[in-house]
Amino acid sequence: MSCSARLKTNLGMTSALSTHEVLNSNDAMCEILILLPPETIYKLILVSKRWLEIIASPCFRHTYLAKWKPNFELIGFFVCSSMYLGRRIDGTRRPRAEPSLPLLSTSSIGDEIESSGILKKLGYYIDSADGLLLCGRHPKAYYLWDPSTQKQQQLPRPRVHFEELCMSLISEDSPDQGFSYKVVRAECVAFPVNSTKVKVETFSSKTSTWSYSELICLEPLSLSPWTPGRVIKGVVYWHARGGKIAIYDSNSEEKRIDVIKLPKTYDYDEQVLGETDDGSLQYGWSNKSVMEVWKLEKVGNVLEWNLLFKVNFKAMWKMNQAVATRFSTWTKETQLLALFNQKSDLVYIRCDTQIFIYHTETKRVEVVQYQGRKSTLVWDFNKVVPYFRRTWPCSPLFENNAMMIDTPQCNASSAGSN
Repeated sequence: MSCSARLKTNLGMTSALSTHEVLNSNDAMCEILILLPPETIYKLILVSKRWLEIIASPCFRHTYLAKWKPNFELIGFFVCSSMYLGRRIDGTRRPRAEPSLPLLSTSSIGDEIESSGILKKLGYYIDSADGLLLCGRHPKAYYLWDPSTQKQQQLPRPRVHFEELCMSLISEDSPDQGFSYKVVRAECVAFPVNSTKVKVETFSSKTSTWSYSELICLEPLSLSPWTPGRVIKGVVYWHARGGKIAIYDSNSEEKRIDVIKLPKTYDYDEQVLGETDDGSLQYGWSNKSVMEVWKLEKVGNVLEWNLLFKVNFKAMWKMNQAVATRFSTWTKETQLLALFNQKSDLVYIRCDTQIFIYHTETKRVEVVQYQGRKSTLVWDFNKVVPYFRRTWPCSPLFENNAMMIDTPQCNASSAGSN
């Protein structure tokens, strides 16, 4: 199917097609469908098999997303504990009463995922991309779970052992080959501190194999283990010791890793990474009194941090006295929880067990309603990360994959748009 901008005859002249010809022309239907907003387009796959084939084709998806920014639905928040990751034989064991993958659901699809029982089979949370979930039990078993097909796939066992590591999931969408993904494991070594090499192992769904490589850095680098990174257009951003961010372009043939110093970092501060609406890296941090969010921008050939906003928590609650009084926030510590996906004007904050959205433009705070066993969580020793699913197009990665495993069904079609 062609997704051309205009329909032409064999002589190169624009053709005036009849209604019947338009409805039976894939090119014409493509042009019409591409004008419809995301909250409408994904529902039209039910009209007919032909419309499904047009809308689900990689060419249409790629062209559509060039015009429309994807919408994301918040499914819930995963609670991640690094206490049991890479646990030694004599290390801390997870109590049986404590779930390995707690989900604080904020949507109907989150409720269905939680009740389906699939989360009990996937191990611990590692990363997610466009709804695709990467989980596992270090260092042997890793799983991908797709909410669109309710299928899981176990990756082949890695060939290289890393005692401590950080991992990231990269989703890709090609107009010719459709959806694919990569999983990157990077070794985290505290000593020797003067090492300029980082060992990585990458799994590609295109080859179904792991490949090993060593990345070269221009300065000594040590990645922070078990910390969530951020992936933007194939570029992986990881936290590194010494208040730095390591930058690795997984699409580049040049095996190198770059480093940039964070604008501000202190021990025990909350630190999160995110993506702006224009595809830049965001970095946020908070302490007991304030939070700041920065944007990484390229000025000439130099990367620079620019401050987007700074918020004083005490002043924020004064402007939102009704919410503050209802949840008794005056006597509790507030902290930055997470950044929105591809949005720069909204952030998640936490006060005790309550999660809120802070609107930077209106300076208003609203509570996020979620389901989950919040009273049993040790919030100060866990990382709470938002789990987003792209409303459309979703990524049915495992439809024709022989390695896929059936899991309990949940109705993914119930997801709405933002």
